[in-house]
Amino acid sequence: MIEHIVLFRWQEGASPEAIAAVMAALQAMEGQIPGIVSLSCGTDFSGRSQGYSHGLVVRFSDRAGLEAYQPHPVHQAIVVNQIKPIVADVLAMDYEFPEP
Repeated sequence: MIEHIVLFRWQEGASPEAIAAVMAALQAMEGQIPGIVSLSCGTDFSGRSQGYSHGLVVRFSDRAGLEAYQPHPVHQAIVVNQIKPIVADVLAMDYEFPEP
């Protein structure tokens, strides 16, 4: 299994509505992009996230799923049209782990 983790830090002027729209669009990717096993996203509540206020976790069965996800038109439309206009920084990592 592949775990894809993304943390978002938004620009100071980013509206709560624009951020909520990004989260809704990301959540809607499940079922639209082949290879996604599971997807969750949400808002940090711990206060330990060093300014990264929202996170995304996408699970894929293999690296091929992750590789197909990155350029997928649905994903790219969200990145280009919704995330890039309001994001200040993104932190992402991917790791592989054995299936339970």
